[in-house]
Amino acid sequence: MKSFNEKIWELARKVPKGRVTTYKILAEKLGTRAYRAVGTAMNRNPNGLMNCGYSKEMVPCHRVVASSGHLHGFAHGLEKKAELLENEGIKIKDDKIINFEKIVFRP
Repeated sequence: MKSFNEKIWELARKVPKGRVTTYKILAEKLGTRAYRAVGTAMNRNPNGLMNCGYSKEMVPCHRVVASSGHLHGFAHGLEKKAELLENEGIKIKDDKIINFEKIVFRP
C-alpha cells in the first residue's frame, strides 16, 4: 500500500511542464483537506528536479503553488522556484503567477 507522500508524488508527476497545480487540488484529489501535509510531502520529495533532473522519476514540486497563485514553499527558496517556473514559460510577478487560472492543472 502506498503512503500518503507516495500518492501525492504520483499525482504531482502528472503536472506537465508549463503548468502548475496547488496543494489544495492535490489534497482534494486524495479526498482530504490536509493541504499542509501536501506541502510536507513536497518538502520530503527525494526526486525533485534539483536532485534528479528531468526524468520519469522526477516529482516536479516546483510546480505546486498556493491556491492564490502565489509561490509558496520550496526547499531551495522561492527565488529558485520562480526561476524554474520561468524556465518552463510561466510568467511571475511579485511572487504570483500571471494568468494563474489559465495554467492551473487539475490531475
